[in-house]
Amino acid sequence: MIKSVGEFSRSLRSEYLHSDLVVIGGGLAGVCTAITAARAGIKVVLVQDRPVLGGNASSEVRLWVLGATSHMGNNNRWAREGGVIDEILVENTYKNPEGNAIIFDSILLDKVISEKNITLLLNTAVYGVNKVSDEKIQSIEAFCSQNQIHYHIDAPLFCDASGDGIVAFLAGAAFRMGAESKEEFGEKFAPSKEYGELLGHSLYFYTKDTGKPVKFTPPSYALDDITKIPRYRNFNAKEHGCKLWWIEYGGRLDTIHDTENIKWELWKVVYGVWNYIKNSGNFPEAETMTLEWMGTIPGKRESRRFEGDYIMTQQDIVEQRTHYDAVAFGGWSIDLHPADGVFSEKSGCNQWHSKGIYQIPYRSLYSKNVSNLFLTGRIISVSHVAFGSTRVMATSGYVGQSVAIAAKLCIEKNLLPRDLSSPNLIPILQKELLKTGQFIPSLQLIDENDLVQKAHVSASSELELNELFDNGKLLYSLEYSVAQMLPFDNGKLPEIIFHAQAEKETVLNIELRLSSKESNHTPDVTVETFELPVQKGRNCLKITPQFVKEKSGYVFVTFMKNADVQLHFSEQRITGILSVFNHINLAVSNYGKQIVTEDIGVDEFEFWCPKRRPAGQNVAIKLGTPVQAFKASNISNGIDRPTDTVNAWVADFADKNPSLQLKWDTKQVIKKIDLFFDADYDHPMESVLMTHPETVMPFVVRNYTIKDELGTVIYSMQGNYQTINSIQFDTPVETNRLIVEVEHPSAETPAAVFAVRCYE
Repeated sequence: MIKSVGEFSRSLRSEYLHSDLVVIGGGLAGVCTAITAARAGIKVVLVQDRPVLGGNASSEVRLWVLGATSHMGNNNRWAREGGVIDEILVENTYKNPEGNAIIFDSILLDKVISEKNITLLLNTAVYGVNKVSDEKIQSIEAFCSQNQIHYHIDAPLFCDASGDGIVAFLAGAAFRMGAESKEEFGEKFAPSKEYGELLGHSLYFYTKDTGKPVKFTPPSYALDDITKIPRYRNFNAKEHGCKLWWIEYGGRLDTIHDTENIKWELWKVVYGVWNYIKNSGNFPEAETMTLEWMGTIPGKRESRRFEGDYIMTQQDIVEQRTHYDAVAFGGWSIDLHPADGVFSEKSGCNQWHSKGIYQIPYRSLYSKNVSNLFLTGRIISVSHVAFGSTRVMATSGYVGQSVAIAAKLCIEKNLLPRDLSSPNLIPILQKELLKTGQFIPSLQLIDENDLVQKAHVSASSELELNELFDNGKLLYSLEYSVAQMLPFDNGKLPEIIFHAQAEKETVLNIELRLSSKESNHTPDVTVETFELPVQKGRNCLKITPQFVKEKSGYVFVTFMKNADVQLHFSEQRITGILSVFNHINLAVSNYGKQIVTEDIGVDEFEFWCPKRRPAGQNVAIKLGTPVQAFKASNISNGIDRPTDTVNAWVADFADKNPSLQLKWDTKQVIKKIDLFFDADYDHPMESVLMTHPETVMPFVVRNYTIKDELGTVIYSMQGNYQTINSIQFDTPVETNRLIVEVEHPSAETPAAVFAVRCYE
């Protein structure tokens, strides 16, 4: 029993914590930073002011996680972010394909508490910063509302991932808020005052059909006239959650200090919307529906952006500029919204895509005037226009992983964040990132410590693709043009044979296209055209290209739109092989072509995007000479996803027992093996609300065994679904040979491995 009376004053309990890195903010940026840093071996305190992790992706807000894949609505192929953010999304797709936001909360929490190097503080808000000098943070002060404990946390390094930049702000870090003029950075898409300088907040609701009539009486503060919302006719009884992302407000206000006022306005709107759906009489199907969940905090898009040594601009994104210190990539469109949000007469967003993904430089990830402060998430050093692309959550998490490895190197080498930006040190950071599965455009891993680099690599078979088998069952009407992407080496292209069905005589146009930039997958260069007469009924057709490729890379065999023709498709799915369609995806302002009506500094080009499974099969074709891009040597080439070629070993369909063999001239001592499989970097894996066609990607190797030179099994896995399998041996293995035996994922999909790495 505790009994106390009569004290003149009391003070809160205090706890003092010390760490290598303090991460403020438990959204996806902070979560990915903390996990990556902890796995790299440094101590982390993760401070989150909410009861759950995930920020805008959590059950408190319920926005889906997206990044460079953009709902599969752009030309960024195989562009889902790697490393920890990939691991989280793959895990969620496996365990939570229905997109339940509560389950996603639990997955994030499980990932964080599984790391022994992380101290997690939930419901804990930072309110003070102590500095050792004008330029350096010594510690932070925080308070947990649930346990009434005051925390004093010191560390040599801090990372602000809080969204509003609370620590960066209190520490005096230089920041911007609002939009720059067109003149400051030469950004032609910089918005006018009339359009607005800030993106607003959104607040969502979920509905449920109860199977019986349900009444709804709106609260007194509900918006009583829904026609005040110019797009009110877009509301319906079927859509809820973040599909109504355009219920947005606050861009004309202070999106930090006015947040509570903005929330109340959004509540008025959302309850008014539901009242309209339930009681207007326009939606009889809503009679049995109830309001299952209402957001209590708004999802914030924009507030402060802090200045680093480099400020990214529109040109970095559209021109895909290269940076010596590239550590991550982005690929979401430049996505700006009118400041008046849901009350604007304008479209809810203004999305402009680039032709491919772009690099994010390290110099944008730390404060230019607070020496031990990293920046991640939506507060990194970018202009307002560039922010329109970098702000999305998968990109934010990916950037956080870069910060985490940078922090590890700073701790090991006794450096400050800016020190690491030296051209002599950046390659070290880039190499460490690549080892974790972090893809950086135009870079490949060269790791002298990887024992596979000096091994003799061979395989039981290597796929030589000369046919995508036609079973005669799958037909696709060319209501939209379709292109089959094939990775050809330099030289003359082979003869291509395919089948088509037609209701009447017609002409089928075929174009061979390339990307003007090798690393892109925008087919904007036509190198050869064909006009083929098509007879009524089934046709066996052939093209014989004369074009000679100067470099290896993808060729788009493009079958142009003709509604009178059906192509035969194949059930076979192969790593690095895709069909893409010139169709429409309204979710990301994709109307088949990006048409520019005024000079706003963006490109005009067509969109060629895959269809989600179970659709999106490959075109059934035969090749005069086979594609030979699937070699065993790819497992050590330092690139772990398709880029301008497949970059994977793929076994032959007929190989009953596919295997890789790594052989050394002398015995090696192996403590760790990393395997990189194909969990389909092209699938966006939205985290909530949307469902997915499968829990395990069709390309991923589920079952495999690793044996030594004597045939002794040293490791076995059944039921894998993850991209990266990292195997740590308690007792090192001594051998001069490793045999990795894998099973084909299915009869229609051959086994593929992107990389095998071994370390002492």
